[in-house]
Amino acid sequence: MKSQNIIKLIVALAVSLLAGAIGGLFVNPALNTWYMTLAKPSFTPPNGLFVPVWVILYILMGVAAYLIWKEGASNKMIKNALLIFLFQLVASAFWSIIFFGSHAVGLAFMEIISLWCAILATILSFYEIKSLAAYLMILYILWMTFMAILNYGLWRLL
Repeated sequence: MKSQNIIKLIVALAVSLLAGAIGGLFVNPALNTWYMTLAKPSFTPPNGLFVPVWVILYILMGVAAYLIWKEGASNKMIKNALLIFLFQLVASAFWSIIFFGSHAVGLAFMEIISLWCAILATILSFYEIKSLAAYLMILYILWMTFMAILNYGLWRLL
C-alpha cells in the first residue's frame, strides 16, 4: 500500500472514530444514570453490546470512506459522496447529543429518521463509485434501522 493511501486510511478511520467519540461524550454519562431509569421495550439489547457494535460500525465506515477517497478527491462525484458521508457522521453524533445529552427522545427519533436517510444517500453515492464501500455501510443502516425502532419504542413508553 502506498504511503499516501496509508495516510488516507488512518485519516478516514480517525474521522469516523472521532464522530463516535464525540457522541460517546454524551452517551457515557447518561448510560448508567438517566438511560437506566427509562422503561424499555422487551427487545432492548444489553448496554454492553452498544460499544463494541459502534466501534465495529465506525471502523467499517472509515474503511468505506477510505475506499472512496483513494479513488481520487478531485472528482466531483467523489467529493459529493465524501461530503454526504461527513454529513451523516455529524448527524450520527448529533443524535447522541439529542438523545443522551438533552434526553429529548421524541426529537431524537425525528433526527434518527433524517440520519437514516443520510446513510442511505451515502450508500447510494458510494455504490456509484465503488460498490464494496457501499456494502461496508449495509450493517450500519441495518443497525440504525433497529436503533430507530428502539428509539421509537422508548419514546412510546415515556
